[in-house]
Order: sequence, then C-alpha cells, then structure tokens
Amino acid sequence: MVERMGVNASGARHTRARAAWAAVLMTAAGCSATMHEPKVAVPGPGIVHEVRPGENLYRIGKAYGISIRELARINNLPNPDRVAVGQRIFIPGGQRVLPVNVITPKRAIADAPEAHEFPHGEGIFIWPLASGALTSTFGPRGQSFHDGIDISAAPGTAVHAARDGHVIYSDTLRGYGNVVIVEHEGGYATVYAHNEENLVHAGDRIRQGDTIARLGNSGRTSGPNLHFEVRKDNIARNPIYFLPAGHAVARETAQHAEDDAT
Repeated sequence: MVERMGVNASGARHTRARAAWAAVLMTAAGCSATMHEPKVAVPGPGIVHEVRPGENLYRIGKAYGISIRELARINNLPNPDRVAVGQRIFIPGGQRVLPVNVITPKRAIADAPEAHEFPHGEGIFIWPLASGALTSTFGPRGQSFHDGIDISAAPGTAVHAARDGHVIYSDTLRGYGNVVIVEHEGGYATVYAHNEENLVHAGDRIRQGDTIARLGNSGRTSGPNLHFEVRKDNIARNPIYFLPAGHAVARETAQHAEDDAT
C-alpha cells in the first residue's frame, strides 16, 4: 500500500511518529485533536504507550530500555513519580507496545523469604546453568536496582528451565536482549535474559532442566552472561535464596573470589 502510493516506508513511519508525538503533547496540554500540531522538535520515530493499572514510569522505562529521566524529559513530565492510568507516554525508538506488567516486576524485596514463601517438594528450583561464575548480585546498582543475578559462562552455553512451567514471554527487548519468562505454580516466575538465542515460544509447556535458550550477550550487557530472576507474585526476590547451595556456580564464584584476593 505504501509503495503503491509512492511513499517510502521510513517516511511513513516518521509521519506516524510525528502524529503520535503531537497527540501526546496535545493531550498533556489539554488540547483537542483538531488543533494544529505544536511547533516542537519531533524526537524521531517511536510509539505511544498508554499507561495501564499497576504501571509507573520506572516500570515502563525498564520494559522499553529507557531511563525514567529520559522518558520524563521527552514527555515533559514535571513529576516522574506521577503518571495516571490512561496517560499516553511517547516511547522514542519503540517498535511495538510491550506488556509492561509481564516484562517488569512490580517491585523488589531484598529480605530473605519467610519459610512459607519457599516452594516445597518437587517444586524447588535448580540453577539455570550447569556451571559459571556469579558476576553481579541482587540489589542496588547505582541509581537503579538489579532485580536478579548475572552468571557468566561461555557463549552458547545451554540455559535450563529452573522449574516446571509454561512460557509467558519469549522475545527481544532493548535492555534484556533475547529474554524468556516462565511462569510456575504458586505465583512464581523466572526470567532468563541476554540470550544468544531463545529456543522456546510463548505458550510452550516446559519441564525442569529443559534447554530453553543459549547464553549470549544480547541487549545491554558488558559481556556473555545470563541475567536470571526469580519473582513471587511479580515481586523480584533474591534468586540465591531459592537456589540449591553447593552448586558448581557457587563453587566457581568462591574460587574466583579467592583468586582475586591472592
């Protein structure tokens, strides 16, 4: 259709981006859609994300791989902590609307889980890699929060499902790179990010230990590693509390720490 009209695809995308950006600005200013487009510098191509219940600017930015500061600046938001359900947020460079509530946790809790919060019996978790070294822990990271742990290993290393479940997300994101999210019984979910390749699709049923991806360095990362998260009721928890002690990853991490100290 675009080619028949003699308009190239990139020009059409830019036109749509200008229209979307104009609509966002007019909505923020309380103007009707019949007004002329304001004389502003269009930031470029992107999409408009409509805020849904439970979302905030931090979670939206995390899903799209954009800092909250940048989102607030480009959308002229004086208070980034205050966005309303139904508000339209321009996402520069966005290609499609993302399910923010699936991709990002509601929040993170660093405290050790209570006894009743752990799965029991056959529901326990296993390490997602057969071996590797822990390179980044759960907790504060600069001005943000690291919702999981990072485990380094050779590119292409098999990434295993930590528990039985079904895949609720398998796609590519700006920050996470190739990412798989698996939902488990009891309100749990696990996240596997920066993959070289995802080997499963949304809707797949998987068993504990199945190879679901290959380790890589896609997305925003400093090198080949697996970013792994455990969530309970969509709240990020420290994965170390849920993984068996004495595993090869723990041993290799301890050995690396000992080598660095000598």
